[in-house]
Amino acid sequence: MLATFARFYAVGIWNDFMSPLLYLSDNSKWTLQMYLRQVTASSDLLGTGNVDPNYIPPVQGIKFAVIVVATLPILIFYPFLQKHFAKGMLIGSVKG
Repeated sequence: MLATFARFYAVGIWNDFMSPLLYLSDNSKWTLQMYLRQVTASSDLLGTGNVDPNYIPPVQGIKFAVIVVATLPILIFYPFLQKHFAKGMLIGSVKG
């Protein structure tokens, strides 16, 4: 149970966007989520004039890379903690 609460708390803090948005005015102190939002919000997709559906602008590659980097820590730690979640569900299950 504690591992599950810890995981939910850690993911909530990791993905927190609103608190840094409200409290940080200096760009040098931005969290990863603030930077991620800044990178994904700046879009050069409009006005490119390219009609090829397979065309991916260079800016899109940077956006995708930043999103992958932002999700890596959670994806790395989750498999190591998975055994605790399964054990917690088995302990709390109803035995009949």
